[in-house]
Amino acid sequence: MTRFKLHNLPPPSEIEQRTVNLEGNSVTFTLKRSNRRRSIGLRIDSRGLTISMPLHAPEEWLQNVLQEKSSWVTSSLKNWQIRKSTPPSWQDGKTISFLGEPLTLRVVTSLFAAPPLHQSAQLIVYATNATNEALIKHNVMQWYQNEAIRLFRSRVAHYAPLLNTSPQMVKLSAARTRWGSCSVRGIIRLNWQLIKMPQLLIDYVVVHELAHLIEMNHSAAFWQLVETACPDYAKRRMELKQWQIELHQ
Repeated sequence: MTRFKLHNLPPPSEIEQRTVNLEGNSVTFTLKRSNRRRSIGLRIDSRGLTISMPLHAPEEWLQNVLQEKSSWVTSSLKNWQIRKSTPPSWQDGKTISFLGEPLTLRVVTSLFAAPPLHQSAQLIVYATNATNEALIKHNVMQWYQNEAIRLFRSRVAHYAPLLNTSPQMVKLSAARTRWGSCSVRGIIRLNWQLIKMPQLLIDYVVVHELAHLIEMNHSAAFWQLVETACPDYAKRRMELKQWQIELHQ
């Protein structure tokens, strides 16, 4: 089995900067160690690649994960660089994602402000100035969030009885690193950007957070709860990870 050579290997600490050669490319990443971690997780965002792992996990485990995920890491970083170098243009014809499907923006000049209209595979945005991209983006973001809170509350109401729990409130979140969270007070927060994803993945996050109202951990009992309402949760969990890179789009 091939082993990647990791450079600059200091004694284990909580946060390190590392460099590794993946498929002929030199990749710098941030390594975060924590006693709370039980597995290795990879995330790519505007800061690059971040790998989180248990504090005293062996280097061989990290090498194996890098080997298994090398293609995904290199292609995801390349795609991220392309998106970062070409800022999105909020104009007529732009494609956005809604519930996992593409929508084409159609910008219509209007004398009066009006909410965007979802019609088939299009989102019609009414703007007093069709060239004002900041205004168009604002209108789309408002529409996204309105659709998100409506759907999220509906899905929570659907799944809560199946888990025999009742949250106090459902709120939107704009977190940079997580799709959802819940508090001991029974408040569930769901990232509004979930509305871009297929509903099956939204449902998984909803079930995940509802289960935390009963089991505030990731124990075997927690996953059994998740499975009662979402039998194929493992598959949905893997699909969700593929969307992680889109979180900051």
